[in-house]
Amino acid sequence: MKNNQEYLLSSVKNALRLLRTFTMDEPEKKVTELAVSLGLGKSTVSRLLATLASEGFVIKDPETQKYRLGLSILHLNTVLTSNLEINRESDPILQRLVQEIGETAHIAVLEGMDVVYLNQVECKHPVKILSHIGRRNPAHCTSSGKVLLANSEEKVIDQYIEKGLQKYTAHTITSSDDFRAALKSVKEQEYAISIEEILEGVASIAAPIRDYTGKVVYAITVIGPVHRMNPHNISIINKVKNAAKEISDRLGYWKNGSI
Repeated sequence: MKNNQEYLLSSVKNALRLLRTFTMDEPEKKVTELAVSLGLGKSTVSRLLATLASEGFVIKDPETQKYRLGLSILHLNTVLTSNLEINRESDPILQRLVQEIGETAHIAVLEGMDVVYLNQVECKHPVKILSHIGRRNPAHCTSSGKVLLANSEEKVIDQYIEKGLQKYTAHTITSSDDFRAALKSVKEQEYAISIEEILEGVASIAAPIRDYTGKVVYAITVIGPVHRMNPHNISIINKVKNAAKEISDRLGYWKNGSI
């Protein structure tokens, strides 16, 4: 039998797993759905939900009997995002980039096998795309993901390719040789494009952001519909690359005299 400490640690882990099951695509779930997705008993899930609800981390809809995230999550998110240096330093540059190009701009980071969007400034006429703050997307079919992978260690690239390059559209790169060649080009030219690789009708351009050591830690990306934005446009590419360099400056990269 588990001792009390092991039980508490297991409960905390399951509570965190439960919170992570809520997404933009599935913002509300019933106890049964949560139990199945987590591989836990309904009684265990019910107890976890009751505890989380008492602290405001989830809310139960009395009509649908479904749970959704509570305002306590919003408070934590506000604390986190307002104190992220990258968000503070990138905000004015993202704002300017959106004004210049007319499309939505983001800051992304590589976490595990996915890219996660940390900051976003929307354009006046945004389209529905899979890139809201906190969204996780596969790295191989996004411009920001390719930028971040291209500047990662070889073992990270190997691990990513080993798990398989899932096909999302007819334009997704699924050949390991083609993908390695693409990453090589991205690293050399210091930008990446993605044209309908993750979602039909959507294109993006990304460039690397470096910290004070010169390491690529984030990517800046501009995303828009293909009928409005040409990702091969040199003027747009240069605007994105210059924005990335300016944010790198703000993060201290200039101190090394590298920019």
